[in-house]
Amino acid sequence: MGETEIIIILIVFNLFFILFIAGIITFIKQYKIKKKEHEVKLQNQKREHQQELLTTQLEIQTQTMQYIGREIHDNIGQKLTLASLYTQQLAYENKAPHINENIENISSIINDSLSELRQLSKSLTDDSIENNTISELIENECIKVNDLKKCAVHFTYSSEIDISFYQTKSILLRITQEFLQNSIKHSQCKNIIVTLKKTENQVILILEDDGKGFNIEQLKSSGIGLHNMKKRTEILNGNYLLESNPKTGTKLIIEIPLLK
Repeated sequence: MGETEIIIILIVFNLFFILFIAGIITFIKQYKIKKKEHEVKLQNQKREHQQELLTTQLEIQTQTMQYIGREIHDNIGQKLTLASLYTQQLAYENKAPHINENIENISSIINDSLSELRQLSKSLTDDSIENNTISELIENECIKVNDLKKCAVHFTYSSEIDISFYQTKSILLRITQEFLQNSIKHSQCKNIIVTLKKTENQVILILEDDGKGFNIEQLKSSGIGLHNMKKRTEILNGNYLLESNPKTGTKLIIEIPLLK
């Protein structure tokens, strides 16, 4: 075998070796790409599954509350109404003053209970989330807190905000309620600022108070309310940013993507 043939064989061998290495590198790159695509697909499937679970839970919760509300109104409410009528009849027929006083007291208790049950029934069968805009829902919550006169709630929003997706409205409302309650109970704040705005692709809810604040790290394991707010946000594939330090107040920013 001549020197030229040996050189040719070495060149061919090196070419095959280079092609082999290139093939392995290409295979590894393709494997990583496919693995990443698979992971993204799994994450999307998990997120879709969570959204389906949330939708089902909300539907079941709404149906259950409406059922309980109707039962309170149609069943327990009717029985209490009948009991109230019986006590009124007894008071009318009985001539003993001390007995009449007891009967009137019983009637008063029944009527108070009946009034409270009617309010409970109305709240359980309420379709306010579906029938009102997110701005109206949050504004009503702010008005309720202002009526307590424990602190001042200031609400600003973009007038053009329109969210038709029930879950988005429900979660934004629940997060607002949770933040307001936490601020009233724990922060000793004088003011709470609620801002709702919309960009082209997302809805942004900003909640902040001027209270005493807290150490976020210390509450991560025990703060059930904070965990619930974050979990609700993640279910809608949103961003959750909580800022708080002792004596500087608390600020929560929620960004929810708009469904196309």
